Amino acid sequence: MDERELRESVGSRARRDVVTLLESQTIGEALAALRSADLSDEIVYFYAVDADRRLVGVVPTRRLLMSRSYDRISEVMIRDVVSIFEGLSVREACKLLVGHRLLALPVVDDQGRLVGAVDVSLFTGEIAGHSARRSAENVFQLIGIHVAGPNATPWAGFKDRFPWLLCNITGGLACAALTGRYEKFLDQTIVLALFIPIVLTLAESVSIQSMSITLQGLDRARIDWRMIFRCFRNEFFTSILLGGAAGTLVAMVSLIWKHQPIISVAIGGSIWCAVVTACLLGVLLPTAVRLFRRDPKIAAGPVVLATADVATLLFYFNIARMILGK
Repeated sequence: MDERELRESVGSRARRDVVTLLESQTIGEALAALRSADLSDEIVYFYAVDADRRLVGVVPTRRLLMSRSYDRISEVMIRDVVSIFEGLSVREACKLLVGHRLLALPVVDDQGRLVGAVDVSLFTGEIAGHSARRSAENVFQLIGIHVAGPNATPWAGFKDRFPWLLCNITGGLACAALTGRYEKFLDQTIVLALFIPIVLTLAESVSIQSMSITLQGLDRARIDWRMIFRCFRNEFFTSILLGGAAGTLVAMVSLIWKHQPIISVAIGGSIWCAVVTACLLGVLLPTAVRLFRRDPKIAAGPVVLATADVATLLFYFNIARMILGK
């Protein structure tokens, strides 16, 4: 598969002969329908849909065969199903297959309706059917090669990655300029400068933690806003605890070391605000990157770190100056 094919929309290459089951069906009804259906030799996942053909789950074969005949599909299906939007590229489907170790992916439209499916044979035509199941690990490795493609030169890798490194460079220069603006203030309270590295390290660490949690939910092709809101809410309250604990600990060390209570309070308070902000940035920025159809795993890291650094220093200097009255 060449670079041009990898950029095509996955909807244009999806199979339409997808096996679907209604969530309202009983297991007995579903099995009867499957017996009368003309199933292909392709890899088969049993996708559950509602009355409007919206994808609502996937039914593992074992559950389908082992459940009682009067159980409903909605009772045995797995609701947390990985899908891909039909407008995204074949490359994105490839990444999802590799990342989740799936042999097939359902393709949905912007209303969540099932329109087809893609499987590993799309990328590795020489491996299909049961042989793909027996050689799953080799399949995923081969897909990874197809994603990279024969034209994935060092220059191509440079062009993909360097623009995002510019975020780090820009963030570092912005932090240097910001520190320069507070040079006189730091000259008067030199102890604040001693704690800049630990403040930046804490903010970067918590932002990366929050971003990692968010990226797990963004693996789906369509953004789950309920998941994003839940993640934002959880990270907000978690960040309050993290910021309070980290700020208190560093403030106590500062107090024991330098014996300046007001400056210790300023350090602790600024760390608390910086950690809360960094946590929330770790949720919001990957989501924003994903909305612009870019890979959040590549882009979000540099963006989050650069933004967290600048926001952290702004909080650190201004809260400290406010508390100290300078």
